[in-house]
Amino acid sequence: MEMTTIIGILAGLAALVGGFIWEGGRIDGLLQGAAALIVFGGTIAAVVVSFPLARLKTIPKALRFAFTRGSNNTEQLTEDLVNMATMARRNGVLSLERMVQDHDSAFLREGIQMVVDGSDPVLLKQIMELEIDAVERKHESYAKIFESAGGYAPTMGIIGTVMGLIHVLGRLTEPADLGPAIALAFTATLYGVASANIIFLPIASKIKSRSADEVHTMELLLEGILAVQNGEHPNLVRKKLVSFTPEERHHVPVVREVLNETAE
Repeated sequence: MEMTTIIGILAGLAALVGGFIWEGGRIDGLLQGAAALIVFGGTIAAVVVSFPLARLKTIPKALRFAFTRGSNNTEQLTEDLVNMATMARRNGVLSLERMVQDHDSAFLREGIQMVVDGSDPVLLKQIMELEIDAVERKHESYAKIFESAGGYAPTMGIIGTVMGLIHVLGRLTEPADLGPAIALAFTATLYGVASANIIFLPIASKIKSRSADEVHTMELLLEGILAVQNGEHPNLVRKKLVSFTPEERHHVPVVREVLNETAE
């Protein structure tokens, strides 16, 4: 579980409620069942109408993707690929089959297996790039569900407020009740805007961020797999993969060594 997402949502809600109480408000003034029903019920209904059932069934996976910590470690994956390049140069690519069969990355296992099977480099690259594109599209579909909810929620809040004001205007003969009734009406707008900007849209942004990281890691793996297939020197493989993590400058001396070997 990635705590930053949960902490961020809780911190946002706490800031809103805390600010309201600080200004002298009462917490029970924010708890309005009718407003919640209009906003969240209407938002859910709009999302259900907007997407086919197959897409709606992916919501649990989308939430799990947003709220769990990514397992991709680019440093460890770089070392694994360098070790595979070393093994391939010493014992041939067939020796990699046993080495990679228990690896955590399914993408890496698939790519190395294609190398072991003698696949054409161009075809291998095309297949792996198609898989990367498929992953990117899947994550984009996750994010769009929450983006649509973030768009509908404020509108539902306005609808709830308008309905509340209609009720208020029907009670103009009771001036003493107008103030509290108007306050209750605007609670729906608060629910809609707050849920959109603290829950739905941030979750969509988190999915996009996680997706970008995962695609970046898959691109690193693809570059490493192609380098292993081409029989490149392990140090050159390391240099190529370190370019995906530019902050790791401690590999520069190794590159000079490789260049010197090449020059000789």
